[in-house]
Amino acid sequence: MSFGLTNAPAFFMYMMNSVFMNELDKFVVVFIDDILIYSKNEKEHEEHLRVVLTRLREHKLYAKFSKCAFVGFRGIFVEKGVAVDPSKVKDVLNWKQPETVTEIRSFLGLAGYYRRFIKDFSKIAKPMTSLTKKNVKFVWVLAQPDVTKPFDVYCDASGQGRGCVLMQEGRVIAYASRQLRKHETNYSTHDLELAAVVHALKIWRHYLLGNTCHIYTDHKSLKYIFTQPELNMRQRRWLELIKDYDLEIHYHPGKANVVADALSRRAHCNVIEVQPTARVICWEMDEIEMPVEFLVELYNISIEPTLRDLIVEAQKHDPGMAHIREGIAEAKRDCFTLDNQGVLWFKNRLVVPKDMELRKKILEEAHKSVLAMHPGSNKMYQDLKQRFWWTRMKREIAKYVSECHVCKRVKADHLKPAGMLHPLNIPAWKWEDIHMDFVVGLPRTQKGYDSIWVIIDRFTKSAHFIPVKTSYTAATYAELYIARIVSLHGVPVTITSDRGSVFVSHFGSSYEVSRHKVDPRLAVPPSY
Repeated sequence: MSFGLTNAPAFFMYMMNSVFMNELDKFVVVFIDDILIYSKNEKEHEEHLRVVLTRLREHKLYAKFSKCAFVGFRGIFVEKGVAVDPSKVKDVLNWKQPETVTEIRSFLGLAGYYRRFIKDFSKIAKPMTSLTKKNVKFVWVLAQPDVTKPFDVYCDASGQGRGCVLMQEGRVIAYASRQLRKHETNYSTHDLELAAVVHALKIWRHYLLGNTCHIYTDHKSLKYIFTQPELNMRQRRWLELIKDYDLEIHYHPGKANVVADALSRRAHCNVIEVQPTARVICWEMDEIEMPVEFLVELYNISIEPTLRDLIVEAQKHDPGMAHIREGIAEAKRDCFTLDNQGVLWFKNRLVVPKDMELRKKILEEAHKSVLAMHPGSNKMYQDLKQRFWWTRMKREIAKYVSECHVCKRVKADHLKPAGMLHPLNIPAWKWEDIHMDFVVGLPRTQKGYDSIWVIIDRFTKSAHFIPVKTSYTAATYAELYIARIVSLHGVPVTITSDRGSVFVSHFGSSYEVSRHKVDPRLAVPPSY
């Protein structure tokens, strides 16, 4: 075909579409003289290549081998999320550390090409931009901690949040801040400032525990927290934690405590919080990438098998797991699955075999570790059930938490002390002292009744059985009580119940509103 013809590209494109009419958009994409062949696997790709080359030969068209190549293109399905093609960012990732002004300008020129996609790019690049000036030396903003030297922690709190800065010899190591939770907004100023100190000690425990540290706060009364004669339960609990550290609290005026004050007053607390290094409970440690130079700092950390490895190994030797595997093979265990490595799962939760030592280790990690902070049984169960499963899991967690000595000693009881048990008085006359309770969970009748209200006279043991609905309110029960009991037997002196929510909350008040003045004991039944 001659060059220079105005309709040559369109005509050639028409010809190529005609040649590959049956293969287009199935495994072939054509644009003029470029042919792209895509397949799911190598064997299928060989068949597709054979079809395309045969089709070209039939129409006396020939592909040049030197111009054929395997290429990467968009639309690839990946297993672990979407990521940039490593081959396209390889040169940027392997960029050598700039050592001269020219090299810094070269890197900033490359990064500046993407500045319109990066928020506050000029602020991020400001340290490197400053190095392009004359007679400017590079000084690291963040420093590596030295455990042989004391640490300085600056803390502050406000009505919005709390902030803290970890420093050493005047150089910043880490920042941290977060907003106040709803219940924390009710704290007094003293408790807010003390909470900021406790927050810093918790998140930087791996740095501060066992080392000397100086706490600086703009709340002067915290200097005397160790000698304060009267403390509430919250302050006592925090003081137990503070006493684990070798620290001194110093007064630092608010005008000088600029950084921590600014962190505590951020509207959304966007500062990245540095979390301590902790043992990973379940997921693979080999997914964490770490530069070689940081490995030198980890010389004192011993490498142990993860809990996931221990669980997988225990599954292989547990007879109960073998029984479950047989059920999966026979399609009798729909909730259980096996992955490619033979690991047993229950609805995306790792199955823990009946190994009491292993289960105890999991419970200790979820309850006593640095990041766990001794949660309650419900909170601990909600956290663990997202990743683990075993029979009677909730019961074992509740038993473990109830036997924790630290929780018994430190956690305060938020309920009022229960009154002493005492026997009921002997009734003097019929229908002066009565019992009442409900029988629930019955089949629904044609009129919609699904419960029975049982009212018994303690003197004669006679009873009334009143059909009721679980949807009745306290006012409805009060009206029903007047119509079915008071109208026949008069107003009783005492009513004994099991302190159900209906009686304790609104039954007594609704009963009085119905123009029947009663003894106050009716509104709140006795505790026995």
